[in-house]
Amino acid sequence: MKYYQEITCPNCTNTQLMKSGRSDGGVQRYRCQTSDCPTNTFMLEYCYKACEFGIQEQIVEMTINSSGTRDTARVLKINKNTVTRTLKNKESSLVQMNPLFQTFDQGRPLEVRLEQVCCEETEVDDQWSFVGNKSNQCWLWHAVDHKTNTVLAYDFGKCKGIVFKELKALLGSLNVSRYYTDDCGDYDRHFDAETHEIGKRNTQKIDRKNLNFRSWIKRLTRRTICFSKLEKMHDIVIGLLINKVKFGRNIHA
Repeated sequence: MKYYQEITCPNCTNTQLMKSGRSDGGVQRYRCQTSDCPTNTFMLEYCYKACEFGIQEQIVEMTINSSGTRDTARVLKINKNTVTRTLKNKESSLVQMNPLFQTFDQGRPLEVRLEQVCCEETEVDDQWSFVGNKSNQCWLWHAVDHKTNTVLAYDFGKCKGIVFKELKALLGSLNVSRYYTDDCGDYDRHFDAETHEIGKRNTQKIDRKNLNFRSWIKRLTRRTICFSKLEKMHDIVIGLLINKVKFGRNIHA
């Protein structure tokens, strides 16, 4: 009795495949013949689960859904070093400015509708967290559009004044005419009184955003034993959440 198994590309589900040698363990490799398919070669069976198609995507999804490094490794049955290495490799694909509001890309002007770059009213706030111990404080500064509650940009750092200046530079390309903040002293020093308004009445959206971030990522929760040991990992995980969920970017590509 004979039976046939249809093999498809795990990325584009194409059936036009060709054999591409064997692995060191003697397992047959296949290559997709679609010209625009990002898949290089693949096998039907892997000795190590981390090599299977879709594992990297699951690592990112679990990380931005309140799972720690060891939690992710235990659930996916892979090494925790693989989880850390996968997250570090995503650092180069992160951006600090929402692509919908960028007018330039590597020095080249982009075709953007006028209403996309007109954020007349913007809410700005900071969020405190720590790395290693509570004496090593880290600050996340971000801004949202007051009308649409869309995250515009974000930045990390230790010194509050320096980080705020970097965030303000990112917002420089937007036509912001009104800033809503709390009573932090850095705002008074860097915002003009005519364009700056202090108060909780117009900062409810960004305050709700801060609570959402703490619910999504355990590293931002203040009273917990789950915290980052490296500032690099702290910034990468939060950046992955903002890029994927708030910016809507396909960071797996």
